[in-house]
Amino acid sequence: MSSVAVLWVAPSSPNPDPMNNPGLIRVLESSRLLSPCLNQRLDTGKRSSSSSVMSCRRRLSSAVSSSLVASPAAGEITLSSEEKVYNVVLKQAALVNKQLRDLDDLKKPQDIVLPGTTTGSLSLLGEAYDRCGEVCAEYAKTFYLGTLLMTPERRKAIWAIYVWCRRTDELVDGPNASHITPMALDRWEARLEDLFRGRPFDMLDAALADTVARYPVDIQPFRDMVEGMRMDLRKSRYKNFDDLYLYCYYVAGTVGLMSVPVMGIDPKSKATTESVYNAALALGIANQLTNILRDVGEDARRGRVYLPQDELAQAGLSDEDIFSGKVTDKWRNFMKMQLKRARMFFDEAEKGVTELDAASRWPVWASLLLYRRILDEIEANDYNNFTKRAYVGKAKKIAALPLAYAKSILKASSSR
Repeated sequence: MSSVAVLWVAPSSPNPDPMNNPGLIRVLESSRLLSPCLNQRLDTGKRSSSSSVMSCRRRLSSAVSSSLVASPAAGEITLSSEEKVYNVVLKQAALVNKQLRDLDDLKKPQDIVLPGTTTGSLSLLGEAYDRCGEVCAEYAKTFYLGTLLMTPERRKAIWAIYVWCRRTDELVDGPNASHITPMALDRWEARLEDLFRGRPFDMLDAALADTVARYPVDIQPFRDMVEGMRMDLRKSRYKNFDDLYLYCYYVAGTVGLMSVPVMGIDPKSKATTESVYNAALALGIANQLTNILRDVGEDARRGRVYLPQDELAQAGLSDEDIFSGKVTDKWRNFMKMQLKRARMFFDEAEKGVTELDAASRWPVWASLLLYRRILDEIEANDYNNFTKRAYVGKAKKIAALPLAYAKSILKASSSR
């Protein structure tokens, strides 16, 4: 298995770096080698900024550290992970507010120069978006069906974002992950910078370059996702939830921040842009916590423990208990607390889903409901996430769609 995302990043490869190989770029364009092997993982309304930038911050769990922590060694004030992430939220919301003062900013995208060409091409760009849709349909079937409910412009943009996130994730979780180094991720980030300047490397990049030119999407969440991949290379333990929270933001919360400008906010909503972004962040955190709780056994077999070490110790557990894979009363009690926290983040996310544009609410509701049901399945498996994989069956997925649709209408009506 190979993909454009990993063809050029493996430092042990004897081939020249395609980043400096215009001949390969022309081959990619002419033969449409658009990275079919991507490993599994992913017009707003006018808003006024909140008078108090921290007003929509809510304490989601007592395990999250206080927002400001004094450093006893240097006498300095340091930011907690929650505070650092919220600063990014504010930046994204401010960008939307700024650009929406002049809607023409969203209607005059820069001309994207496609790989192997000297000027932009609408037909090739359309093909790039179509390929992104094919990848989304192949690896995220339920989500793809949801995107079909959006306007054509929005669905294409979401496809482009999804594919970039997928390729990024594949760098550390794909078949060539053993060859990935921090230097390789540095090159991937440099490629991202070029993409945001309207200089994509390949056709899939071109679709995202066009998307970020059309919508008020900031580069910071994309950079942060790459940072999450770096963290995966150097860390396999997390000392507390504050530590884990930052990782969850990097690898999943960022997706919410990338997507809100495309999903759009209901013009009738009275919510601040910051609060909607904060809810999108909460959904990403909830999804990643769910991934972690579902995959405890799988991660343990790779020598990884994505659970707060201090909370394990408080529960009378250790890494050895996880590696042994035995479901005990201590483990059940520990898991109950972890599931409770994840559900709290899902609850926080719901408040933002109700404020999304009508054309986006249904697919997001469906995603939220289906992912939250994974937590129910963990309980149904008697908290055995060592040898049993919790998943939502096809019948339950289908049953969730009309429920999600009802919520997308009823919740919106009740919140007005």
